[in-house]
Amino acid sequence: MAEQTGAYTAAGRRVALRPFAPGDGAEFTARARESTGLHRPWLFPPLTAEAYADYARRLTEDPARAGFLVCERPTGALAGFVNVNNIVGGAFQCGALGYGAFAHAAGRGLMGEALRLVIAHAFGPLGLHRLEANVQPGNTASLALVRSAGFRREGFSPDFLHVDGAWRDHERWALTRESAGRDASGARR
Repeated sequence: MAEQTGAYTAAGRRVALRPFAPGDGAEFTARARESTGLHRPWLFPPLTAEAYADYARRLTEDPARAGFLVCERPTGALAGFVNVNNIVGGAFQCGALGYGAFAHAAGRGLMGEALRLVIAHAFGPLGLHRLEANVQPGNTASLALVRSAGFRREGFSPDFLHVDGAWRDHERWALTRESAGRDASGARR
């Protein structure tokens, strides 16, 4: 697939972000099916064209959501996705992250770069002040990702989300506009 630079919301050195589109269904679902072993039991992205169409529609039509496909540069191939869900304005100005790498892209640092692009977009054009990530304690890759992006652990929520047929505990992590770009000690990176 050729790189589509005009359609990108943000671009980094190795990845770029763009909105979900109906035409991405075949590639997205094929990548999701290939990645089932990586995603389970943490994540359940759509695996069929019908499920993808509904998922993409919600991400593009609901003002409380912003979905981004993570594309490898220069090929444009899908490497994963990052969504900002439950966007609340007013005095809160917050959103909750959901994300996943596809198996062929896992462990290559692409999602770290993508998450930094989403953070800049969320604190810039989206006008948010705070991003949250709720991560199951055993999901070490996801915990490492938010930690490396500067999120701080704020607490533990028992039975927080219904995932894979049961209510699952989650660690609560957050990042504010002011704390973005600082390491765990508070020093600027």
